[in-house]
Amino acid sequence: MKELIEPRIISAIRKLLTGRVNDLLGEMEHTVPLIEFTEFAGGGVVVPVINLASGERTEKERIIRLDAYLLTITFSFSDMPVSELHCYAYSGVVGRAFYDDPTLGGVVDRAVITVKKYIEPKKVNCGEGWELIVSVRLTVEAA
Repeated sequence: MKELIEPRIISAIRKLLTGRVNDLLGEMEHTVPLIEFTEFAGGGVVVPVINLASGERTEKERIIRLDAYLLTITFSFSDMPVSELHCYAYSGVVGRAFYDDPTLGGVVDRAVITVKKYIEPKKVNCGEGWELIVSVRLTVEAA
């Protein structure tokens, strides 16, 4: 039986974020918290939320038997003066990581960032922080 693709996609995304993205963050001029997937949620790390859903396929994708998935990666930052800077820093390094590895190590045929959405707090110093939502479209050869 062939292994399910969805867990492999999530695993590849986690590996990309904790590997290449953290490497790029470490090379930055400013100190930016690294990404971890643990229960710890202190100021020293960021724990993004990953959501995966099957997506609508184009007619061409149906013909050549490609499955499409929509993936969102959500980064939340506490309300601090550097939160906006962190938002843009993560956006840049995540974009670079996907550009460098568009197949996620061979797990997918193609991964393309479709939207980067920056959400600022509605009121400053009110407990809400900045958010970055990165939307990715993935295509995988159908079984």
